[in-house]
Order: sequence, then structure tokens, then C-alpha cells
Amino acid sequence: MKTERTFPSCTVTQKAERSLRGGHPWVYAEEILSVSAPPENGSLVDVLSKKGAYLGTGLWSEKSKIRVRVLSSNPNETFGEAFFARRVSYAVRYRREVMGEDFSACRLIFGEADGLPGVTVDRYENLLVSQILSFGMERRREILYRSLVGELAACGVAVAGIYERSEGALRELEGLERYKGWYAGFPHPESTVTTVCENGIFYDVDVENGQKTGFFLDQKYNRLAAARLARGKRVLDCFTHTGSFALNAAKGGAERVTAVDVSAEALEMARKNAEKNGLSDRMDFLCADVFDLLPRLEKEHARYDCIILDPPAFTKSRRTARDAERGYKEINYRAMKLLPRGGYLATCSCSHFMESERFLPMLTAAARDAGVSLRLIERRRQSPDHPILLGVPETDYLKFFLLQIV
Repeated sequence: MKTERTFPSCTVTQKAERSLRGGHPWVYAEEILSVSAPPENGSLVDVLSKKGAYLGTGLWSEKSKIRVRVLSSNPNETFGEAFFARRVSYAVRYRREVMGEDFSACRLIFGEADGLPGVTVDRYENLLVSQILSFGMERRREILYRSLVGELAACGVAVAGIYERSEGALRELEGLERYKGWYAGFPHPESTVTTVCENGIFYDVDVENGQKTGFFLDQKYNRLAAARLARGKRVLDCFTHTGSFALNAAKGGAERVTAVDVSAEALEMARKNAEKNGLSDRMDFLCADVFDLLPRLEKEHARYDCIILDPPAFTKSRRTARDAERGYKEINYRAMKLLPRGGYLATCSCSHFMESERFLPMLTAAARDAGVSLRLIERRRQSPDHPILLGVPETDYLKFFLLQIV
């Protein structure tokens, strides 16, 4: 029996109705035809079709282009604290099941894929790092944190602190201030640096100053896949950041690994991580712009058996995707020119807007210009703690390819 609703309602276009029925949880501002009463920013609203059919209930954001983020299409849901606690419980339980021993360093909440829009929470041992980009979820963050701490305690994990990295530019589009720092409603340690173990490698993670939330967790198993091909090889790891791919290659038995990054600070962290793991004797560290370095190495007739390209996102909008494609093609073309016949290339894009349908033809064109042919060994995506929600293409963002020059 349908619960009596006390929320304002908005009527949406047929386009929005099709999208919601297809599983996508967003309603854009231009898709709203009318509102029964002005909703409070961050409050709950019912979404109705033009014919008055109930489509779901979501969070209203008066300044965002994404005006409503639908939480559920259950007409009997009350959306109290118990609702959000259940969502948190489902998210944590899923990670325990799919990550196994890697549960100690993983993404606990991945926004829309976990039914908690605009929320990211990563776990680094006993520290949690959060980022909230939705006005409605910002208002409910204490409920989320309380639920997370309780759920982890039930798993035997004592959370030592919650560090908030809510500093993204998208917050301004939501009408939210940017901030970062320890969550004041919970005790915390003095240091923002912790140590995690991934694939048998130990890393110092700075949750305050590191990129994103401190570490890139989504490439966890792709690093292992690349490392298997690196055994006995001379490896060039481009855009190494704090050295994760390079360290996996060295641990996997590479003959020599050169780790390259334009950031001297990131490279210093990579060097320290190599020392921590006893891998310094087979690694070199080079501070350079990859776009300048690859042509220079070609002129010097440098040769590597395996090249890894893990660049930052070259585009964060569809408008700049074509320019980004040129950047991806340039570095892949240069890498192919450096590799001998039989050499391996691991290459990827972490931009949702650089779809596989665009990335694969780019690789084919780069190979043609480089005068080589490519064998596709494996095509991979992000690790399962960053689950892909079918019907929500924004959750499917990481493309990773292992290729061989033939």
C-alpha cells in the first residue's frame, strides 16, 4: 500500500521519464516542467511523469544542472536515517565480499553506483577519506559517517579518523563551499599520512595532500596484469605519480624500471616507496614532461620492452574530448615508436568522456601512423570496488588495454 507522501513533487518531460525508467538517476533542470511547491535546497522531492505516474524520490539541488538525484523508486520508502544506514551497509558488505584481503584499502562508497549520489569514501586501513559533491548528501553526511563507523566496527575495523576532501570545483556548482580537513565530529590522529599494502607492496598515503583522496585505488588489479608482462623486461612507466605501476613491475621481476613524472614531489614519494619495499636497486626516477620525453627518447634510439601509459584525465567534459583524443594519440604513437616487435604497451584513460568507442580507433590510428600492428591481449576496467551500474554510463570510466607490437 502506497505511503502518503509529504514531499513536494516535480513533473518531468518524457525524455527524463525514459531515462529514469532506464535506470539513470539524474533529472536535469531543463527536464522539469513544473513543481508543486518550491522545495528547500537539499530536500526530498517526488518525481512524476506528465501523466502523474510516480517515478521516484530524490534530492533537490536548486543550483545544479542536475536538479534531482533520484534515490529510490519505492513509493513506500520513508527516506529516514534507516534508509541511508541500509545503503551504507549494502556498500560495505559488497566490498567485503568482492575485495577479500584487499578490503583494507578500497573504495567503500562510489556515488550513484551505491545509491548515494555525489558521495565518495575510500578506506586506507583505519582512516576514511570522503568527498561529497551533492548538496542533499552534504546535509546528511553525519548520518553517513555514523553509519560507516558502525558498520566497520561490526567488521572489526576501528576507524581512527575521517578526513574530508570536499574541495572539488563541482561543489561550487552545487552552491557548496570547498573545504578539506578532519571531520570534527569524530576523533582523529595528528598525522594525515598512513601506510597501506596493495598487491604485496607498501605505500605511504598522504590523505591530505595526495591526489584525489590520497591514492588511485581503481587500478589495483590492472597493475598486477601489467606486472605479469613486465617480468625480465626493461620498463618505462610514464605518469608514474607515486610509483604504483612501476613498483608492481619491479616486484613482478622486471629487469629495470624507469619511473617518469612531471611532479618532483610525486616522484620523491615514488622513490621513498621503492626504498620502503626494497626495490630501489632495479628502479630509476626521472622528472620530465612525458610529451617532451618520448620524442627525445626516440631520437636517442632508446629501447624499452614494455611501456606503461597511465596519464591523468585529459578531458573532464565532452566539449574537450577531441583535443584530449589528440593528446592520447600523441603519447601512444610515441610509445609505439619506441617499442620493438614483440614489445608490450599498457595504456589507459580514466576519463568517462573518452569512451572506448573513441579510444580504440585512436589506438588503431596511432599504430598506423607508427607503422606497426597491434595485438590486443586484454581489455580491462576499474577494480570492482568501483562498480559499474548498468544504465549509468558515468560509472564506467576507466579503460585499460594490454597490447603487443606485432
